[in-house]
Amino acid sequence: MGTDLNTPLGQGPKKRPQRKRDPHRLSGYAFLGIFTLAVAGLSAWAALRPDPLLRTSDPGASSETSQSAAEHAASAKAAAGSLRPSAAHSGAHVEEILTDDGATVTKFTPRPRGGEGPALISAGAMRGQDPRMAALPNEDLIEATPEGRLPIIGPDGLRPMDQYARPWSGARGTRIGLVVGGLGLSQTGTQRAIRDLPPDVTLAFAAAGNSLQRWMQDARRDGHEILLQIPMEPFDYPDNDPGPHALLVSRGATKNLAELHRSMGQITNYTGIMNYLGGRFLSDADALEPVMRDLGKRGLLFLDDGTSAQSLSGTLSGALGAPHGFADLVLDSELSRNAILRKLDELERVARRNGTAIGVASAFDESVATIADWMEEAGGRGIEFVGISALVNDPQQN
Repeated sequence: MGTDLNTPLGQGPKKRPQRKRDPHRLSGYAFLGIFTLAVAGLSAWAALRPDPLLRTSDPGASSETSQSAAEHAASAKAAAGSLRPSAAHSGAHVEEILTDDGATVTKFTPRPRGGEGPALISAGAMRGQDPRMAALPNEDLIEATPEGRLPIIGPDGLRPMDQYARPWSGARGTRIGLVVGGLGLSQTGTQRAIRDLPPDVTLAFAAAGNSLQRWMQDARRDGHEILLQIPMEPFDYPDNDPGPHALLVSRGATKNLAELHRSMGQITNYTGIMNYLGGRFLSDADALEPVMRDLGKRGLLFLDDGTSAQSLSGTLSGALGAPHGFADLVLDSELSRNAILRKLDELERVARRNGTAIGVASAFDESVATIADWMEEAGGRGIEFVGISALVNDPQQN
């Protein structure tokens, strides 16, 4: 009936105690609200204000930026998983290259830009490759021919000699280049040379060798500069036969160039050519001139092993503007450790007298072991060991 008369004794309605308001809590809520409003205001101001880093005078800047971003994304998607790098110095690409050990190497190459905007400054051709990509050829320096994939000068003037060169300090001092040749002819000998020789040694692969592409990649991953050895006619041919695809005086320019290109197509990533035998061929100007001209046009160096006193390679290379070098000493003409050490000491004397010296050897067990031990000692005497491309006479650098 709405009165306390019908309510059981002691069961009247309970009165709730009044809650006291905490003045500190109220001030906290107020502060939080003000802070939230301030953050929202700053965000709106930042979104609406013009970016001082953007150029507002160009009405097409926004669309150009969107298009550039779309092209960049498409290029990156197309290049993902690629096993071949594109241009070293041209084009706008982002490439993901999967290496043999499962790692992914991302390569960024800037795109030339027109109109106003940031300027890309080029310092010219660079020497050497990123070691993680050294086993992969620069596709801009490859020409597809019936004889195989041959080296050429890139559209921006980059030469294979520069792209695949081993970097060095550039400092003045005593420099020595060591070349160990005959790689690819013996599996165990090739493995030992790549494994035991320091990366400063230039390795020369015989064009008639086996599994050359595999060995080339192993050598490049280990940091070696490499050459390709081309068989050439010696004075005592055919008693001393350099092989079925040797360059012969009697074959003529067309046939010799075809044989040269067949050998050159066996591998990539080499800085130049080195003769194997060839005393007679190197002394015949009519036979040698087309070969030296072709090498110069392809941006390759030629290293003469110095075994023929009648060689015309230096004279012709100078006339044709081709990079060229002469070996000062053959280090293992006598195959014993003591004899090789004497030759190496003589090579050091030549280098200290002239500033530089080049020594060549073959991948015999005695040669590889002796050279590796001597280099460790000689490095402590202030000698810098460099790739062969750093020591040749290069008309572009003179």
